[in-house]
Amino acid sequence: MDKIVELQAETLRALASPRRLEILYLLETGPREVTSLAAELGISQPNVSQHLGVLRSSGLVEAERTGREVRYRISDPDVSAACAIMRGVLERRLARLAGLAASSSATPVRAARAHA
Repeated sequence: MDKIVELQAETLRALASPRRLEILYLLETGPREVTSLAAELGISQPNVSQHLGVLRSSGLVEAERTGREVRYRISDPDVSAACAIMRGVLERRLARLAGLAASSSATPVRAARAHA
């Protein structure tokens, strides 16, 4: 198997958590500390640290230490671009599904109620 395909699968597994995606969205505004991320997400610092560890090991974020402070940032701007592209794909998919549901269910439901 191609090494890039394996790395891609590993990276996508790291992105499979809604919390990790939320962390990436928050990091789009710039480097942040664990305490700041935990407060914004409303979850514990250990939980945020665990998620950051997964993101770090997959190469999606990097840590920078200044004294006692550790700030995390997205490792490559294309990480944000990839997340934005996928979000756009999913938004369009949901809109299409909502449109299909609205158009296919409106007429039969009314007809069924009229005959009831």
